[in-house]
Amino acid sequence: MKKMMQWLCLASLLSSPVMAQTSFPNKPITLLVGSAPGGSNDIFARTIGRYMQDALGVSVVVENKPASGGILANVLVSKAPPDGYTLVVLSSTFTTGAAVRNNLQYDAVKSFAPVSMLAKGPLLITVGNNTPFKTLPELVTFAQANPGKLNFGTSGVGSINQFASEIFSDVAKIKMTHVPYKGMGPAVNDLMSGQIDMIIASAPSLLTHVNNEKIRGLAVTTAQRSDVAPKIPALGEFGYSAGAVDLWWGVLAPAGTPQDVIQKLNATINKIIASEEMKAFFLKQGASPVAMTPAEFSTYISTELDRWKRVAATSNIQAE
Repeated sequence: MKKMMQWLCLASLLSSPVMAQTSFPNKPITLLVGSAPGGSNDIFARTIGRYMQDALGVSVVVENKPASGGILANVLVSKAPPDGYTLVVLSSTFTTGAAVRNNLQYDAVKSFAPVSMLAKGPLLITVGNNTPFKTLPELVTFAQANPGKLNFGTSGVGSINQFASEIFSDVAKIKMTHVPYKGMGPAVNDLMSGQIDMIIASAPSLLTHVNNEKIRGLAVTTAQRSDVAPKIPALGEFGYSAGAVDLWWGVLAPAGTPQDVIQKLNATINKIIASEEMKAFFLKQGASPVAMTPAEFSTYISTELDRWKRVAATSNIQAE
């Protein structure tokens, strides 16, 4: 009878959540992406997933959920079992979207457990070749003298492009007219053809056109110059450091995921992104790896959300 009780106690321990956590992971991990294949979130997820698979010894599957502007993937992860086996790879639009949408089925802070930041990258401030502006001060001087005459294109209302443009306008004390598009591709085409004057967007969207002299790059939206575009001056060089904006990418888990699981995922990802191979990969994608602890990433997300809520209120940015 005594031996039977000992065996029962042992079986109970082996089946308990505590024991299960210590063996994490022991089954496939799913990375959800809220966009179609081919975008930066998808590319980052698939690349990180391959390295995680090797490091953790389990399959890592990427599933694309391109619906509701990326919100569907976030909803699914927020409602997934908090065990570390369902994660979401997302970007800055997570916070800009939450800053202007009141109908989300999740709380951007309370519904998730931040795992790790992956990378950051600058946006580029560009103008069409038909404009007379060769430098950022020339653009600012004209815009200050002609409020509302210049226009800027974005990939849509509430996009990171609009937020970056509005915060730049605020620090430079200028007024421009917003022209929203359904995606960055049509906006860039109109910039090159002279239909709009300016675009602030990611390096992958614009840098090739700048290098081919189809548009002009006036600045990157960082305080210091970026390795992504080292020849283009930074906002900080013109005294506009307060308008600095980074694109960022990261990984979130459902709220309530055990801390030992979060820590293991964080340590694994941080080790992966520190490799020279990954640094070269990110640079080709217009970004640089950034390692953070889960606590640091959590604080970063909250700070970003508060900042974009203030910008949305000041500039009257409302979701469509």
